[in-house]
Parts: sequence; structure tokens; C-alpha cells
Amino acid sequence: YKFKAEQVSTILQSISYQVGRTGAITPVANLEPVQLAGTIVKRASLHNADQIAKLDIRVNDEVFVEKGGEIIPKIIGVANRGNQENPTVYITNCPECNTELTRSEGEANHYCPNFYGCPPQIIGRIQHFISRKAMDIEGLGGETVALLFNAGLVHNYADLYDLKKEQVVVLERMADKSADNLIFGIEKSKEITFDRVLYALGIRYVGETVAKKLAKHYKNIENLAKADLLDLVTVDEIGERIAQSVMDFFQNAENKLIINKLKEV
Repeated sequence: YKFKAEQVSTILQSISYQVGRTGAITPVANLEPVQLAGTIVKRASLHNADQIAKLDIRVNDEVFVEKGGEIIPKIIGVANRGNQENPTVYITNCPECNTELTRSEGEANHYCPNFYGCPPQIIGRIQHFISRKAMDIEGLGGETVALLFNAGLVHNYADLYDLKKEQVVVLERMADKSADNLIFGIEKSKEITFDRVLYALGIRYVGETVAKKLAKHYKNIENLAKADLLDLVTVDEIGERIAQSVMDFFQNAENKLIINKLKEV
């Protein structure tokens, strides 16, 4: 049996919008702190515009919150309407770079299309690139990636391979030993297998399993980059949506430059 999830009510103070590495916008509810299932909850995901409209959630409403699967807090309804006047209007522009948001047919999320100019997308892609299941670069964490980007030392994940110890040792919270570890970790990542490099590139819809299938079928990046839609969909478990995403990635001029740079190093 599953126990019914514990529920509490609290006030929705504001809604903020986060930008992920793919450009997906996630609305987040900022709540009056409340005790729920043993922890203090201050924030909850609102998922997307449809979910907000469906529940008709508004700032200053008293809302019901529960922990989905006992881990992630979510809003499941309005307890008391504290805001009669102003329904929530979903944002139309990116909160980080102000680019107009897009939403494709059949997609639940809004996206910021400024793939190469929106800071959280760039930082998010580099953080994905260095993660444990991808390039597994030891000595380099998410916060350090943000520091490197904000200092103008990296603009994409290929730039990591240009870093010199003297550039990173001067960064905040970076000592001599940690700078050595970072440079060593980046160097060591050159030994990572092709399927994990492919996953690290952050191509939309290409997770670990799809990356393994593509790597096994195409053997190297040149073959994969040349593949057309008909060829890609013959690979086990690759549908049209994934195939189109892979083709779009390799046809993009900016991505071609990054891949050539990765080949060189």
C-alpha cells in the first residue's frame, strides 16, 4: 500500500521562472515557509503554463502543497482565493536574456530560443558536459563552471580544454592544489569513450541510452554528422523526433565549430 501523501496549505508569495540548459522554462512557486513531511518547504515546481492555468493559481492565494513521491513538493490546488483580481499571466520573454519565448505544437513547455546567447543555457550545457555520467571531469563543479563563464574564460564546453592553471588559480575559492586538480581532470577527460562524449554534447532528446545506440551504430562523430533522417531512423529505438534533433544539431554552424575544436584537442 502507498500512504496518502501529506498535505499542507500555505501562501503563494510569488512565481519565478528558471531557464534550463535546453532553454525550457520552469515556473517555480515561492511559498511562505511551511513544515511538510519532515522538512521546511519554501518552493514548489509549477511545471508549465498549462498546469498554472488548469489549477488557476495566483499570487497571494492560499494553496495546497504535497510531496510527490515523498520528495518533490508540488501544488495541487487552491485552498483559498487571496487574489480575485489578477489571474496569472505567463511570461512572454526570457527572464535572463529577454528573448521572446517560443512554444511548439504538442510541447508542454515554453522555450527560450537564444541557445548560444542566454547565460543559464550556456552554463547549464557546460555543467551537463562535465557531469559524472558524461565527461566526468573531477575538480570541476557547477559553481566553478559559473565562475569560469562569468569571468569570460569559457563560452562553451570546448573552451574548457584551453584553460591554463594561471587563469583559474586566481578565481574565487580556488587554491593552487584545486587548480591543479581541475586542469588534470580536464586532461583526463580526453580518455572518455565516444558514447559518453556524445551524451555530453547535450543534443536534445539524446540521453545515455540513445547516445550508446548511436555510438555503436555510427562508430565516430564524422559518420553521425553525415547521417540523414532516413538513415538515422533505421537505428534501433531512434524515432523521427530524435533523428531530426540530431540532424539539426550537426547542421548548426556554431556546433560545427565547437565539434571541430573538440576534435583538435
